Amino acid sequence: MSTALRTSLPHLVPQPAHLTAASGRFTFDGATALAPAPGAEGAARLLRTLLAPATGLALPERSDGEVVLALDPALRRLGDEGYRLTTGPDGVRLAAGGPRGLTAGVQTLRQLLPPQALSDRPVRGVPWSVPGVTITDAPRFPWRGAMLDVARRFRPVSFLHRWVDLLALHKLNVLHLHLTDDQGWRMPVPALPRLTEVGGHPHGGAYTTAELRRLVRHAAERGVTVVPEIEMPGHVRAALAAYPHLGNRPDRTLGVWDRWGVCDTVLGVHDDALAFCRTVLDEVMDVFPSPHVHLGGDECPTTEWHTAPAALRRVAEEGLAGPGALHGWLMDRAGRHVLDAGRTPVAWTGTGTDLPPWFTVMAWLDTDHGRAAARRGHDVVMAPHRTTYLDYPQSAGPDEPPGQPGHVVDLRAVHDTDPAPARWSPEESSRVLGTQGQLWTEYVPTGAHAEYLAFPRLCALAETAWTGRRDWTGFSRRLHHHRTRLDTLRVPRRLSPAPTR
Repeated sequence: MSTALRTSLPHLVPQPAHLTAASGRFTFDGATALAPAPGAEGAARLLRTLLAPATGLALPERSDGEVVLALDPALRRLGDEGYRLTTGPDGVRLAAGGPRGLTAGVQTLRQLLPPQALSDRPVRGVPWSVPGVTITDAPRFPWRGAMLDVARRFRPVSFLHRWVDLLALHKLNVLHLHLTDDQGWRMPVPALPRLTEVGGHPHGGAYTTAELRRLVRHAAERGVTVVPEIEMPGHVRAALAAYPHLGNRPDRTLGVWDRWGVCDTVLGVHDDALAFCRTVLDEVMDVFPSPHVHLGGDECPTTEWHTAPAALRRVAEEGLAGPGALHGWLMDRAGRHVLDAGRTPVAWTGTGTDLPPWFTVMAWLDTDHGRAAARRGHDVVMAPHRTTYLDYPQSAGPDEPPGQPGHVVDLRAVHDTDPAPARWSPEESSRVLGTQGQLWTEYVPTGAHAEYLAFPRLCALAETAWTGRRDWTGFSRRLHHHRTRLDTLRVPRRLSPAPTR
């Protein structure tokens, strides 16, 4: 393709699998109508909802409407999220094998419009036109996500709705919501009210069940699945502050942890602690319909289990090799409860070999741990900290705000990472569900800071997860234009003054 032709193509992020330019343009106006086929009503409603604030277009439904939304069985070969979009002087046709493909195509159509179409405020004097194109598109990976830590720093539910909208624009389809940790418990459990009464106070508050259900619906309408995470058996200090009997020293009174790092107080392994896990997970699965439920599992000090009488009894009763084996034992018990409910348990892995094989694992410490997990038969979501942890600074420059110490993850590092490296065998690569970015929030005190750290690095991750291409020059050129979209959405390019803890 010539340089002139490449630069004339729309600057879309992520880049579609196949895109060709066509002649002419289509302009939306007050008379433009939608023609959704049966099964496409949700996509029509979403398009109308997303475009109305800036454009003021009513986009009514009419059988002969210029914007056709259709389900085409022949396009099922593109998978759940594949679609075909054609635009030209006579109108727009968006077709897919299923509703999720139409939802993805709606986001592409938004990016074809002028950047001002993304505004949440009325914009005057802009011709709402799209260039003529033919796009046939489908993602490389089914899991393209972003983890947001709301346990250490609470974010209001309005921010979560905006976060979902930003993910959906980039065809990121998983919001992994880190709801509990040592520093806070944000998930309401009616049978255990002190979890949020006590655990919800530091660094913010807690959500209501109604708020979380609305978030799930808002996300689903945009093709995003909310995957909840409840940490266990470590990172549970907030829960133990609320219910000390769940720990290894029931007579001890604890506060919610007010420091960062890894706390050495962990969940007990006695019957009350197991019942607690089941009660919490049942409520989580009732609120979140996600096929996957994340059980945490990382950074669990075992010191308390070496001296707690109940833990030592459990080791003897179960014939375990020692207190260190209680981690795997508890994860197996909690995971089976999730599995019995028809869901798939997910957990972080620090080795690739530390979880039951029916877990989906997130490899965070090293890429090779993901490969080890794939060899064992795990489904794997790649989340290596050196290229996907967005709490690390974006640069070593003096203007960069404080972040997680010890490493820099710049835009190029995120772009160049491959969730299924070429050196892996086809069998190993086939176990990779996808990848996601992680935004831990110890050093992220505000929503603006969170967005500054996430974008444009999540743009690069979206490119990697959707297309798998390694065209840094082309991505940089498209991102230069895409930044005008982020500016319209008021995503900060810099923070001033630099935030503090």
